[in-house]
Amino acid sequence: MSDPKSTALEYAKSHRQDFLNELIEFLTIPSISTDPDHKSDMQRAAEWVANQLKDLGMSDVQIYPTPGHPVVYGRSISAGPNASTVLIYGHYDVQPPEPLDLWKSPPFKAAVRQENLYGRGATDMKGQVMAALKAIEAIVRNGNLPVNVKFLIEGEEEIGSPHLADFIAAHKKLLSSDFALNPDTGLITADLPTITYALRGLAYFELRLYGPDHDLHSGTYGGVVHNPAQALCELIAGMHDEQGRVTLPGFYDQVRSLDEEEQAELARLPMDEAFYLDQTRAPALWGEAGYTPVERTGARPTLEVNGLFSGFTGEGSKTVLPAWAMAKISTRLVPDQDPEEVFDQLKRYLQANAPKTVRYEVINLVGSPASISDRHSQGVEAMARAMESVWGKPPVFKREGGTVPVVSQLQEILGIESVNSGFSLQEDNMHSPNEKLHLPTWYRGIDTYINFFYNLGS
Repeated sequence: MSDPKSTALEYAKSHRQDFLNELIEFLTIPSISTDPDHKSDMQRAAEWVANQLKDLGMSDVQIYPTPGHPVVYGRSISAGPNASTVLIYGHYDVQPPEPLDLWKSPPFKAAVRQENLYGRGATDMKGQVMAALKAIEAIVRNGNLPVNVKFLIEGEEEIGSPHLADFIAAHKKLLSSDFALNPDTGLITADLPTITYALRGLAYFELRLYGPDHDLHSGTYGGVVHNPAQALCELIAGMHDEQGRVTLPGFYDQVRSLDEEEQAELARLPMDEAFYLDQTRAPALWGEAGYTPVERTGARPTLEVNGLFSGFTGEGSKTVLPAWAMAKISTRLVPDQDPEEVFDQLKRYLQANAPKTVRYEVINLVGSPASISDRHSQGVEAMARAMESVWGKPPVFKREGGTVPVVSQLQEILGIESVNSGFSLQEDNMHSPNEKLHLPTWYRGIDTYINFFYNLGS
């Protein structure tokens, strides 16, 4: 007689087309969280997820309202008090699809072309949510769950999860778990299983400089009134030194250094200079001296200008000395850096360097600390064994340059770490036109989660 895991894996294999059809149905819901016109679609997507949980036999399935979009919850604790409890996180909201003219097929009418499923939300992250749901379906249709599971599926991740921390804090007992499974990450390549054990934090600011009280004629007043656009560019240029290091006072004081084991693990990643040049088509790489590209993007903090605006930017010419200039500035943070401290560091830099010929204001827009997980924890080791079973090789461990706020929120509020292991790929056009999901990798992901849950149960 087949063991339960083998039966579940066979079920998943024989139901791949059914799984795909359900994912396509999910993708037709335009659950765009940033657009008020899609509020009803957000509710419809939450109800769709709730119905999936009910169909899997989850108990206490609820759609909890928030000041924004709702959170979907459900659980199964039938494995008993001695079994591990896994909190499965996900989000059902998606990015806006614009520019629409760049899509080869309608963004909310998912289309399969060769080995890929194209549609908004396919990889970020409806496909990842469905991989976890379908793994559990394969298990419960053929036996009992070997672990307890709880679901936390939100609808505001794409707008920064503004109400999630409050929800978690208000429902600590409801969400209490041993650790979380977060499928909102991905693989380096389709043939290389990957576990992300660290995510950088974020501190995001808007800097505005003001000069005259209205735009001036650049011929009449140029040379006598300091141009705010020029002053802004000079301030921004001074935020890095010639070694590529950020010059905000105290910026590196709390930065945790890499130990030899981590350096060796990161050196295993096939992400050398050629990899980044191929991904970006940049003429050459740039960054903090003394670190490899993969260390710079995952283990070192950075400061980037995300946008600049000032004066006349239309067609043709207009000789204007602008009254104001603005920049959007983000910093990616590593473990032990505090977003509020970085805000203070930016203010101290401006106090020391802003010329008296302009006045400025800096707005603290978004902040989220970095997170790092134990690579030898129960959950991570169970996932590593699961990936090796499916891919036939052990996974690599990487630090991710981006930010997933829920990971640090779960650490701070619930005291639990996350296993970050989704199955999106670098080339999946996340947040871009023609977003896609590589279906062979997705099916492997479902099999991986089946193995993962049984590894925990054993």
